[in-house]
Amino acid sequence: MALKVLSALDSARTQYYHFKAIIVAGMGLFTDAYDLFCIPPIMKLLGRIYYKDREKYRGDRLYEVSAVVTSVMVGTALLGTVVGQLVFGYLGDRIGRRRVYGLALTLMVLSSIGCGLSLSTSRTFVLLSLVFFRFVLGVGIGGDYPLSATIISEFANRKTRGSFIAAVFSMQGFGILVSSTVTMIVCAIFNRASNYPPPNHTPESADLAWRLILMIGAVPAGLTYYWRMMMPETARYTALVEGNVIQAAKDMQKVLDVTLSQIEEEETLPNPPSYSLFSKEFLRRHGRDLFSCAANWFLVDIVFYSSNLFQSKVYDKRYLRQKDEVNAFEEAFQYAKVQAIIAACSTIPGYFATVYFIDRIGRVKIQIMGFFFMALALFAIGIPYYIYWDSHTNAGFMVLYGLTFFFSNFGPNTTTFIVPAELFPARFRSTCHGISGAFGKIGAIIGSVGFLWASHNKKENGYTKGIGMTASLVILGVICVLGMIVTYFFTRETKGRSLEENENEDETTGVCILRCFRNPCIFPQASNNQVGHA
Repeated sequence: MALKVLSALDSARTQYYHFKAIIVAGMGLFTDAYDLFCIPPIMKLLGRIYYKDREKYRGDRLYEVSAVVTSVMVGTALLGTVVGQLVFGYLGDRIGRRRVYGLALTLMVLSSIGCGLSLSTSRTFVLLSLVFFRFVLGVGIGGDYPLSATIISEFANRKTRGSFIAAVFSMQGFGILVSSTVTMIVCAIFNRASNYPPPNHTPESADLAWRLILMIGAVPAGLTYYWRMMMPETARYTALVEGNVIQAAKDMQKVLDVTLSQIEEEETLPNPPSYSLFSKEFLRRHGRDLFSCAANWFLVDIVFYSSNLFQSKVYDKRYLRQKDEVNAFEEAFQYAKVQAIIAACSTIPGYFATVYFIDRIGRVKIQIMGFFFMALALFAIGIPYYIYWDSHTNAGFMVLYGLTFFFSNFGPNTTTFIVPAELFPARFRSTCHGISGAFGKIGAIIGSVGFLWASHNKKENGYTKGIGMTASLVILGVICVLGMIVTYFFTRETKGRSLEENENEDETTGVCILRCFRNPCIFPQASNNQVGHA
């Protein structure tokens, strides 16, 4: 029997508090994108400052941060994200979403400031300090993923829940755009204040510029700290996990415009299930869903974060002036400008498309469609890469490159964030979202570091010889096809259903994945009302 307070949540009209919650919850994702995408232009400034004397015979280009340091910088932040998702996801279910929500934001704010405050100009000390604080930043960002998704899903109504969660995730797009804009503004100001230094001279003020860019990322996150602390615990957690229906009703009245008759309980609170995480009963009920969420997030992040493979062509001389023609500020400005254009033309429109369509055509269809068109774009770039694209970085290349971002965001990059927040019981929801996201960030490490090294078909710029761009891009396309298969056979549609309906259905669907290992079978695609069985 459904609790009235939960039924009221599912049927509540869209109100001011929903939009406020989207902004407050989205600031963590905003900070995530800001710090991720300000690093490429900052690495250019670091190369100018700390690698201006690098010997060419070592294989690294002049003014370039070494390949090993770049990989460590990227991989460390993602490793911190894995830790944060697992730890904060568990704590969100164990002691409450609200109680740890502020802690994740605090880590992000303090580590963003710490990234810019290494108290030395020694190259070794600066880089070690930056690596350490980026790891801590990753922990905070990782913790924000499951908490933000779970909180907004538990506040939303069933008809617009997908759009609300997608709107939270879309704050990443604005984080990319603001990051690039701030970088361009800071570089332009410092360039003018330094009287436009020549390409072979990097003024001391450049060391202040990159620190300022990083620390500005703490501002929007810090501004939302107060509102996070003022948010009540979600009614679903209070009622279903803590078993306090009266308090859940009081909390709901504080933030949503509902009448007392809608939420005043007459029924007895049903006894919660007694099985534990990863028990046989848990795997029977939820194993299929956890496998689907973790596998799809792992696969899409390999592809999404391997976008570094394209940057050598996007940042080609056709679009950017060469190092010996620009100074440090101008070089970083150019990189940020290209990022801003890509974000405005492909990334943000992809997020908006998902917000609009997610509750109209469903999660599964969007996820399959996104994987499909990403695969087409990757094959179109990869197969003729050395035949054509390697020497023709033209508008066609940029369109295909932009499509990979558009359909990742109007596709699995967004839906893999949404679905884990809808499928699992309240007492496991944050933990399972964290586990799914952690697998995704392991895929991100493989994509951003592993494929970055593998994409070189010769020893160059500090990288060893790998399998080359054609093989790398074709493999990424195949990974997208694998994502389509996993989605079709294992992912359940959650559109238009309450969180409790999804939970109750798990008992009959979770057994399918166990049967699959005993007897070969095909999982018919689930509808909104039923699920096919092996």
